[in-house]
Amino acid sequence: MAVLDRFVSRVKGRVSSQGLSPERRRELRTLCRRLGVSIGDLRLLNQALMHRSYVHDADLTRGESNERMEFLGDAVLGLVVNEHLYARYAKRQEGRLTKIKSLIVSEAVLSRTAEEAGLGEFLLLSENERSSGGGERASILADSFEAVICAIYLDSGLGAARRFIHSHILSSIDELLQVEEYKNYKSIVQEYAQREFGSRPRYRVVSAKGPEHERTFFVELRLSGRSLGRGEGKNKKEAEQMAARNALSKLGLLDGGRRSKPKKKRGKRGGRKRRKPRRSKKEDS
Repeated sequence: MAVLDRFVSRVKGRVSSQGLSPERRRELRTLCRRLGVSIGDLRLLNQALMHRSYVHDADLTRGESNERMEFLGDAVLGLVVNEHLYARYAKRQEGRLTKIKSLIVSEAVLSRTAEEAGLGEFLLLSENERSSGGGERASILADSFEAVICAIYLDSGLGAARRFIHSHILSSIDELLQVEEYKNYKSIVQEYAQREFGSRPRYRVVSAKGPEHERTFFVELRLSGRSLGRGEGKNKKEAEQMAARNALSKLGLLDGGRRSKPKKKRGKRGGRKRRKPRRSKKEDS
């Protein structure tokens, strides 16, 4: 524990020494109440909410953004989720546990959790980033949520971070596993491709439209030389997921990875030929 304590002290020492205004402190305390946490050093929480666009505009050093905290928060989140899945699903194999974990720590889940907590309104963004919808962008919300986990960990330790993750994410694990929009379509497509063709699907960016901060990507999914599906999204990952979903829909695999049996075609009413009635022996005689 002594080594861990020294590490935490060094990281805390790198946090911006800028003083927080009384107004900002009130905002951060409001956020703490929303999140159900108590953070003694509000500078940690403030840095967790500091996007690189704000750091650039304020002429601060890049190390004062939340990117490093996001890195450590991601590791803490992964540890807590892994230990929870290991204990809860004692009979599940590693491959299945990995799939469940990838869903729980996905951008979709983290951004939705951050959005429900109203994290976007507390983010420190440049004026351009804020006006372009940065406070609602899934990637920024998800990254900031991981940085908040780091702030809780550095301020109060692993136990507090674990309680926070359980309260906001793991308590809803059963619901998450059932929600359609959180399914990893790319994983289902890959399983199908390897099972049926012994090859991997390929994703290709066909085009990208819009300004740099608000681009829409169009992706094509190809398997064994032919196009299987197309999708679009605010980033490449989202577009790839939508292309995979489109392919699964065409293949009839959206119900879980196995091709659904085609329904038997029923003949049109009156379309069948009537069989001639057999003549009795008496009629023949």
